[in-house]
Amino acid sequence: MMKSALYERYKTEVVPELMKRRGYKNVMEVPRLLKVVINSGVGTAKDKEVLTAATETLAAITGQKPVVTKARRAISNFKLREGMNVGTCVTLRRGVMYNFLNRLINIALPRVRDFRGVPATSFDGAGNYSFGLNDQSVFTEIDLDKIKHTLGMDITLVTTAKTDDEARELLTLIGMPFATGN
Repeated sequence: MMKSALYERYKTEVVPELMKRRGYKNVMEVPRLLKVVINSGVGTAKDKEVLTAATETLAAITGQKPVVTKARRAISNFKLREGMNVGTCVTLRRGVMYNFLNRLINIALPRVRDFRGVPATSFDGAGNYSFGLNDQSVFTEIDLDKIKHTLGMDITLVTTAKTDDEARELLTLIGMPFATGN
């Protein structure tokens, strides 16, 4: 598989910069990306068309077949039964992850309407970062004429960073456009 330009940049620029800034003695101490998880919930979609559209959309965006997620328990207020299809999920690792992240940062996020950066506060305390997109049409892989249902997605970047500050610095050096202030 072809190496991603983002991965090459990570190895040649980000790792030495983090070692200098943070004082790491070993390259293995430097935080890195482990995986990118993309979830797309379709709710309690009665018609299979919405779930099929979500599956096809995520497959087109990521280049990987999504897993259909099922409800773990029944919730009567939401008319949800255990085992019902509620969304789709894709986990990307290694080269595919870096290629997706490169396309996300350089192509998709700048196409978001009124984009001022992703929120800088969406870290979970363990060095992982999550944010959401409201519309799938920002990805160039999607044919805009075929969109029938607007599909949102949650994207989680899982890192080996021990703290949120390490993860924020890693993602900033990689090129993630964080919002500056309110």
